[in-house]
This record gives sequence, C-alpha cells and structure tokens, in this order.
Amino acid sequence: MEKLIAVLKESYEELTQHVTWPSWESLQASTIVVLVATVIITSLVFFMDLGSKTLMDFVYGLNGAK
Repeated sequence: MEKLIAVLKESYEELTQHVTWPSWESLQASTIVVLVATVIITSLVFFMDLGSKTLMDFVYGLNGAK
C-alpha cells in the first residue's frame, strides 16, 4: 500500500510541478488544426470511396451489358 501511495504522490508532483501545460490560445489553435485536418482527411476518404464505388459499378455493369 505504501508503494501505491508513493506512486500517486510522485504522479501528482510530476503533473503539478514538472509538466508544461499549453496556454489556452495554444490549445485552441491546436484544436482548430486537428479539426481542419480531420475534415480534409474525411473528405479525401469519402471521395476515394465514392470513386471506387463508381468504378466497381462500371466494371460490374460491363458484365451484365451483354
């Protein structure tokens, strides 16, 4: 039990004394970058999926067009 208490105390000290937390402005800027990147990557995957579906519909349509 003493080891657990020591670990918790050391963790608390690490988080309050040694960790450098970002400023509110920096946090907001980073969040915006992540959101924009997420929208771009999601759009890219959507259009790749749409293109592959269109291609597959075309390929499978060739077989039934006899």
